[in-house]
Amino acid sequence: MPKFSLEKIVNNNRNDVFEIFSNFENYQRIIPQHYPSVRIRSMRGDVSVVEEHLILGNMELLIMAKHISQKPILHEMIVIGGDAKGSRIKQEFIELENGTKILVDVDLKFKGKMKISVMFGKNNFKQDYDDVLNDFVKLAEN
Repeated sequence: MPKFSLEKIVNNNRNDVFEIFSNFENYQRIIPQHYPSVRIRSMRGDVSVVEEHLILGNMELLIMAKHISQKPILHEMIVIGGDAKGSRIKQEFIELENGTKILVDVDLKFKGKMKISVMFGKNNFKQDYDDVLNDFVKLAEN
């Protein structure tokens, strides 16, 4: 299944960038084109379980995700249920002199009908996820 890495440079300090990228509570409000629905199920310290409706390119995914944060260095999302169970997205935030570098590792996994659709579809997940990241970058720089 799709596995790729992306890198972004954001013209803002690491704490502010981390706050925007890792604040899943606000995804529905700040980027509804990608996250039309987000519902928090549990929060304990730096670990949260969240129901998410994610639009990635032309695919709509309904997922249950565990978010793990190590502020302001790391945000990881592990899909524990739904259309992409077993997927992982890791975002590492590196402080630069004039901004923040974000290293993103994405490992998508799909099951059942979704897997068949992915195998025979013309999806470019790397580009689709890059589009999501670009929208986050725009928010972080404003």
